[in-house]
Amino acid sequence: MPYINALQRQKAIFLAGMSGKRPAVPFQAVELRIAAQQRLSAQAWAYIDGGASDEVSIAANVTAFSKVSILPRMMRGDASSDFSTRLFGQDLAFPLLLAPIGVLDLICPGADRVVARACRNVGIPMIFSNQAGTPMETCAQDLGNTSRWFQLYWSKSDDLVLSFVRRAETCGCSAIVLTVDTTLLGWRSRDLALGYLPFLRGLGIAQYTSDPIFNALIEHGEGTAVSGGPKPKVTLATIRNLLQLKANYPGGFAQNLFRKAPLEAVRLFTNIYSNPALSWEQVIWLRRQTKLPILIKGILRPDDALKAMDAGADGIVVSNHGGRQVDGAISSLSALKAIRKTLPKPFPILLDSGIRSGSDVFKALALGADAVLLGRPYAYGLAVGGQRGVEEVILNMLNDFELTARLAGCRNVQEIDESMIG
Repeated sequence: MPYINALQRQKAIFLAGMSGKRPAVPFQAVELRIAAQQRLSAQAWAYIDGGASDEVSIAANVTAFSKVSILPRMMRGDASSDFSTRLFGQDLAFPLLLAPIGVLDLICPGADRVVARACRNVGIPMIFSNQAGTPMETCAQDLGNTSRWFQLYWSKSDDLVLSFVRRAETCGCSAIVLTVDTTLLGWRSRDLALGYLPFLRGLGIAQYTSDPIFNALIEHGEGTAVSGGPKPKVTLATIRNLLQLKANYPGGFAQNLFRKAPLEAVRLFTNIYSNPALSWEQVIWLRRQTKLPILIKGILRPDDALKAMDAGADGIVVSNHGGRQVDGAISSLSALKAIRKTLPKPFPILLDSGIRSGSDVFKALALGADAVLLGRPYAYGLAVGGQRGVEEVILNMLNDFELTARLAGCRNVQEIDESMIG
């Protein structure tokens, strides 16, 4: 399903309606979210939809857009338009990429591959999650020639970090997105209320279990025990979850039934996946290790934006992690304006968190973003309609953005600037 311009697709939808056929994927963000919730387990919904503490920052991300108004210009001669852009030497049809979302397998088996195929069909770049359920190499094959980036979490093993980077290079990733706001796991109330962490069931760790450095650490006994750590009380639920872990682990249940590797892998992962000691010096080190562009994701302050540039970053992603890390943190959109003034164009700045409509994309660009990352809505689309659901959500977003921009008097990305909002 390649991109269909807004007027053509709008006409096709209305004509189909004459035959009694209505779209299966809701257009409005609120309805899409409700439809997704109805199709997911309590655990999956809590992880995909939830955030930190009282989830104030999730709400702030969305409401920040409602406080910005578009100032349309009339009679601009917008019979044609082109909203393509260029980032890090690559041409993009639209200033939009799919954000990395971990543990999508909570929604459906093989979810990362499903999303990759949707991106290939629509022509929108995908950022592979560090916490994916499918190795990046497999998803790269599904993407074909479509652009892909890799999100990197800095673990306690620099050798593992470098291995991830080398694999990203080999499978054709065109940028590394170093996420720096998750050196500790946020206080995620919904997950805590359910006592549910998917990684302990072997979900979302495929980048690790497919990595030679990680597997070498297991072979050397690094995953045999958690020193001084608590152990779960053995109950029927414990046994059921351990069996689920063995089923989720590469090779499947039958092959893993009597193997220790699945449990050792989870123990090792929980010990090393995040690194609270991460510093700007390590960014400088990473800059020396790869020729790929490096973006720092999780920046909310102008001074941190400057530090990222000084450390050698090629761009930043203004993000509060969708409100999943620090509750009460400034919304991403609210942070964008000051950061753009500190790092004026052409330094690349992307925005993540809170994008729910085409007008949101327009407002982010007007405030200085070069592109945006789409997160939860495509996960909701995956829940509602699988691959077709993801494709529909992306097309809805792009069509909405196209019409919003053209009706506001903008025919290309360059015309969307701060004069267009109030």
